Amino acid sequence: MRKGFLERVSAIAPDVLLLQEVRAFPEQLPAEARTPDGWHVLWNPAERAGYSGTAIWSRYPLNQVRTGPGDDHEDREGRLVEVQTGGLTLASVYLPSGSSSPERQAVKDEWLDVFRHWTDQRRRVRRPVVFGGDLNIAHTERDLFYARSNEGTSGYLPHERKWFSDLLKSGWHDLVREHFGDVAGPYSWWSNRGRARELDRGWRIDYLLCNKAARAGFQSAEIHRELTLGVSDHAPVSIELDVQ
Repeated sequence: MRKGFLERVSAIAPDVLLLQEVRAFPEQLPAEARTPDGWHVLWNPAERAGYSGTAIWSRYPLNQVRTGPGDDHEDREGRLVEVQTGGLTLASVYLPSGSSSPERQAVKDEWLDVFRHWTDQRRRVRRPVVFGGDLNIAHTERDLFYARSNEGTSGYLPHERKWFSDLLKSGWHDLVREHFGDVAGPYSWWSNRGRARELDRGWRIDYLLCNKAARAGFQSAEIHRELTLGVSDHAPVSIELDVQ
């Protein structure tokens, strides 16, 4: 907020905003973020202070609100929030990173299994469904600048990439890739080291995916690379979708 979050949101002017890694409890936020004027907001903070968490802001009322992936899987880290709003089922997702330790990679792998079950359930519905967020996976060599040197790195492990391929084969659409085609990037995250963002040597790990019903209304996609300089090491990813 102090670094200009609301100004960045205004610059994009979304109808719906999916947030990940909010790292705050709603009661810690100033009123203009906790209950922002003109928005309907749902928070799913982690139990641990200053860690993880997801949220959805929408210009439309929120219906059928859910947190967590279901199936008795506890979402203590606040990694999934789902709503119906504006003619869509929408979810904000923040999959774990496995880079800090083998134990965290095991947590990530468990989440991949649980979340795949969630995606299979949502893919089959006739209603348009979109989920987006930081999935902490670069799908192909086009999705990170240093692909070869990261082949053993969490986020680009063979089984993670296969998981993503299987997700797309099941019927989900990677809207940014379909919009930009077979090009390098466009990246959405950069290390804070080595002038990575300045030189655009990053990873594409932030996605917006949709089912068949939503794909019919897809118009365009954009990654706002410059918009959050000094605010976040991620860039916002946006899509334009015509929902009837």
